[in-house]
Amino acid sequence: MLKIDGVHTFYGNVHALKGISLHVEEGEVVSLIGANGAGKTTLLKTVSGLIHPAKGEILFRGENLGRLPAHEVVLRGVIQVPEGRRIFPEFTVAENLRLAGLFKRGRQDYQNNLHRVEAIFPILKQRENQLGSTLSGGEQQMLAIGRALMARPHLLLLDEPSLGLSPTIIDHVFDILTELKKQGLTLLLVEQNAKKALQLSDRTYVLETGTLVLEGDSRQIVDDPRVKEAYLGGAATRRANN
Repeated sequence: MLKIDGVHTFYGNVHALKGISLHVEEGEVVSLIGANGAGKTTLLKTVSGLIHPAKGEILFRGENLGRLPAHEVVLRGVIQVPEGRRIFPEFTVAENLRLAGLFKRGRQDYQNNLHRVEAIFPILKQRENQLGSTLSGGEQQMLAIGRALMARPHLLLLDEPSLGLSPTIIDHVFDILTELKKQGLTLLLVEQNAKKALQLSDRTYVLETGTLVLEGDSRQIVDDPRVKEAYLGGAATRRANN
């Protein structure tokens, strides 16, 4: 479904992505893990059309997205849930969902999508007349994911869905992502919580300072000593045992 081939991306003179190549198959969940500043968010923004690569190709179902504006990328079914949720705080829950649901489809499709989203997130139905700014962090994250689903994505990009949430709410969000995976939705996930990302995903790529340093089946990646050391608390575990 998605093939990124030799992508280089810059912020001014800063070389943020350095020849990134990866792929995502239809129906697959792929995670990107790495430290802050590794280039994970930059990669999602490059796929979304918010940043254009200086070199390389981004192929979605064979079409090169590299020079398309972000709204054209959305029309092709590539939808991003941004870091920090980025809902419209002064709009109600219903208005947030409506904005995403009506942009290219008729009313019947909108109603069908809305019923589907409300079935996944019953709390959004309960809060439909509440302003986005009054929701809890977990509810805002559910609204951000629900808003993305209203656009019926073929590929859903998620940037740090657990950011700022309590452990209980993180578990709930990942339960929802697991259900979306079972429904066959293709996901590309950026996540600081490496343990959760590795449990959910089929394959994982590890980024360091704009370069891919490791890739493979998530069940194998989780046992890699470098991943344990850097992202799964290996050093802390050893200190606790000493």
